[in-house]
Amino acid sequence: MVLAWLGFGTVLTFILLIMTKRLSALAALIAIPIIFGLVAGAGAALGDMMLEGIIQVAPIALMLAFAVLYFGIMMDAGLFDPLVERILKAVGDDPVRIAVGTAVLSMIVSIDGDGTTTVLIVITAMLPVYRRIGMNPIILLTLLGLSNSLMNFVPWGGPAARAATALKVDLVSDIFVPMLPPVIIGLIATLLLAWRFGVTERRRLAGTAGGAAMSPPPDANALPERRPALFWFNLTLTLCLMVGMVTGIAPLPALMMGAFAIALTVNYPRSKDQQQRIGEHAFNVVMVVALIFAAGSFTGIVAGTGMLDAMARQLIAIVPDSLGPYLGPVTALLSMPLTFLMSNDAYYFGIVPVVAQTAASFGIPPEQIARAALVGQPVHSLSPLLAPIYLACGLLGLEVGDVQRFALKYAVLICLVLIVSATLLGVF
Repeated sequence: MVLAWLGFGTVLTFILLIMTKRLSALAALIAIPIIFGLVAGAGAALGDMMLEGIIQVAPIALMLAFAVLYFGIMMDAGLFDPLVERILKAVGDDPVRIAVGTAVLSMIVSIDGDGTTTVLIVITAMLPVYRRIGMNPIILLTLLGLSNSLMNFVPWGGPAARAATALKVDLVSDIFVPMLPPVIIGLIATLLLAWRFGVTERRRLAGTAGGAAMSPPPDANALPERRPALFWFNLTLTLCLMVGMVTGIAPLPALMMGAFAIALTVNYPRSKDQQQRIGEHAFNVVMVVALIFAAGSFTGIVAGTGMLDAMARQLIAIVPDSLGPYLGPVTALLSMPLTFLMSNDAYYFGIVPVVAQTAASFGIPPEQIARAALVGQPVHSLSPLLAPIYLACGLLGLEVGDVQRFALKYAVLICLVLIVSATLLGVF
């Protein structure tokens, strides 16, 4: 009980401090768990816990560091200029079309099941459009996160695969196919939300008289770092990189490092130009890597002290026996706070099997619990322990706390849409 309350205190203190901007996310991720870890009696073991958590996220940090550099080089070279031009022709200057287009593009790119790839591609493609007309970039990130989290229900997405593995059920027939109708309804709800955002932004921008953001953008090809002659080479290299990431031909960090070295050398052969391009993106790289290492330290302490397990079991314990036959919807509701507080691995391999075993005593099959456990993914996409949110905030120049304050209510709304539709359709 004590460890559970210390864990809740750690998470709530962290969220409160970053949302009120008393501390930066980087400082809070490091300092808050250390303080609560000392109170929990971890003492000298805290250092080993921190290092263990950092080691677990090191491959992600390495991959993201070179991903930021690679896609930064591609943006500098102008790879995405034709895509941006096509999007501009399709959506024009209408915020409604831009918002809906953001959601649709995010859904399409998210088919590969990788959140980091989606963040990099969608933001690099859509951010110039948002800047051109002065739309709020926090809308871009909100729609991106909601769309990506729903598309991650695909069989090759991480959450569904983890749930199937943890409960030993069939990934496609027991989880994906039954969840498809609620997911489609959730995607429709996301598109409606995008339409609403667009209408709100259209009204706001209509009152902006002659803002600089509404002026036509300069000719992209006139920028000295652009390499229009290398467009087809850069496109081929990027497509090969994507194929390699999907097929798993090599570890992701190795693929990204190799692709970055090739892109930098071919596009900017001179050493001086290479240093300048790297310097342009150095701040984003440092911030993303530092935040991921800090998040790993946070997770290492919370898990190593036992606070993580204690929190989860305490939340499960508060469910009364009378709700036993309804553990499907209850699991779906609990998946929101649980996936926000912990990693997918900790949740699906540590908590979901316990819930499924409890549900079995009430005659609820494990596949229903597996489906219900996926519902919290839109909220999970805003978790402070998730790497892509720091990458996205770094690229957009936003604070994590501001994004969570704005987007969390909409993530909960989409989760409730999934719960209601799944319950009515008998999915769980």
